[in-house]
Amino acid sequence: MARTELTVQEPPGNYPALPLVADAADISWDAADAADKNEFDLTGRELILAWNTDGANPYTVTVESVTDQCNREGDITDYSIGAGEIAMLGPIPVTGFRQSDGKCYLEASNLAVEFAIIRIPS
Repeated sequence: MARTELTVQEPPGNYPALPLVADAADISWDAADAADKNEFDLTGRELILAWNTDGANPYTVTVESVTDQCNREGDITDYSIGAGEIAMLGPIPVTGFRQSDGKCYLEASNLAVEFAIIRIPS
């Protein structure tokens, strides 16, 4: 099956429209798809936030790499997130992580993990 696309979010920026209204700067979370895995469009300006919503068990996150121009690969493999914790990875670079379809591939070991993909404004 196809990977589940994650929503990429951008912060309001240095000079947001004022007044900054309620919910304008909130982070939304997407549940991990532990079966089909996840993806998002990668520009090299994305942070991955991974929140383990489980109250008792640790779970892991993996970000898949690709071979770069120097013939190197290096997955972020089975990064463990404790119960109730939030991890931050990135910014994820294009070199070594953008798949042939322009996406970044990631996965979580359990659907108790939720993702928020934050794109830093250019």
